[in-house]
Amino acid sequence: MIKKILSILCVSLSIIILSANEMSKYNIIINNLRQPQITVPNPVTIPIKGNIPNEQGTDHSGDINSNINSIINSNTANSTNNDNNISGIAGKPSNIIKNLYANSACLMDTFSGRVLYSKDADKPLPMASTTKIMTCILALELGNPNDIVKISRYASSMPDVQLNICENEQYKLNDLLYSLMLESHNDTAVAIAEHIGGSVDNFAKLMNEKAAILGCKDTCFVTPNGLDKDNHHSTASDLCLIAAYAINNPEFIKIIQTPSYNFNELSGKRSFTVNNHDAFLGMYKGAIGIKTGFTGKAGYCFVGAAKQNNMTLVSAVLASGWPPNKSYKWSDTCKLMDYGFNNYQLETILNGPISLQPLPVINELNQSNSADKIINLYCEGTYTLPVSSSDNIYLSFELPQKAVAPIETGTTMGLAHLIVNDNIVAQYPITAANSAREYSYKDYFMFIIDTLLS
Repeated sequence: MIKKILSILCVSLSIIILSANEMSKYNIIINNLRQPQITVPNPVTIPIKGNIPNEQGTDHSGDINSNINSIINSNTANSTNNDNNISGIAGKPSNIIKNLYANSACLMDTFSGRVLYSKDADKPLPMASTTKIMTCILALELGNPNDIVKISRYASSMPDVQLNICENEQYKLNDLLYSLMLESHNDTAVAIAEHIGGSVDNFAKLMNEKAAILGCKDTCFVTPNGLDKDNHHSTASDLCLIAAYAINNPEFIKIIQTPSYNFNELSGKRSFTVNNHDAFLGMYKGAIGIKTGFTGKAGYCFVGAAKQNNMTLVSAVLASGWPPNKSYKWSDTCKLMDYGFNNYQLETILNGPISLQPLPVINELNQSNSADKIINLYCEGTYTLPVSSSDNIYLSFELPQKAVAPIETGTTMGLAHLIVNDNIVAQYPITAANSAREYSYKDYFMFIIDTLLS
């Protein structure tokens, strides 16, 4: 009996020494994997639609159901139906829009911000009275509709198009907004700017601050009315951002869709009728409107919006002809909208959770009945955007090859990248669905004793 116990102790000591050596190796791995960034040379990819980068010569194209099942875990009771998690894609766009007159153009989905078409969309150009979109939205946000606006000499001196307001007259701010957006009056724009900002220069600062907040990259407002002035410019893509923001304001929509509006100067001596000149409202299905513009330097411009099939698009065309080609801006806008609605469909392309193949855990006892020798993984997220059949959309997973204990439930194990045409559009954490404890020397010793005595 004594010999057996001594034999067990000797064997145990040897195994403990070996285990200690192995543990030191594990500690190196632990220290490496606990760094803030975990990367792998070749992230696993799952095609959602189209083809994915093919670095290893493997054909990844085809139906998602056959591709996804080789990577996403389908052997556990907690696996999800991935047919419902990632949907199909419809539509097939052309490469170009033929006979577009505008020097610069952009078409954007308002829900996702995805640009569906661009033609020199980031080129800075004068934008004429489309400037007044920003003037109106700032007045709605910073002013009160019942504010009394007193007209200055400078405001009354603005050139055509004008309401012909006179110095010292008084108007309600709400009334002047209809003058601004329906008839595009330049004197009204200055009166509003002076009332909200104290001066045109201060109001221009507010405009530029708002543009920066909205993500505009190359927009500089100098005037509130868009008359030609040095350094007053924007881009078609920036104007789409501004328009997408503006149409979320119900009061803005109410103003730009009003056919005709009557109001009085507050003394009652003069009355006015302003009419809507946005022909796009009557020529295109689902048209929302927005704003026309023209100066000798800018040419004809228009920022438009329309909604069909639960998808809202905004467009901008700059330098879309000069007199006598006043209709070019309408033609261009209709072509852009047709392109968007005919070739794209709003789809929820990711709607988690998704269960992934589990990771093996190191520094775990390899017991056949161990419940925590693997870490189950899931990724949860939702993403909706307009897609076409020519889009290549896939998920790329960035994960270590093994998990290192200890791991708590809910620990971020890696990242899932949603990629559209080689551009990462969203990232989601890959999370541990269960925990795994870290075994100590004592655990190894007890395991050895249990094994030898069994």
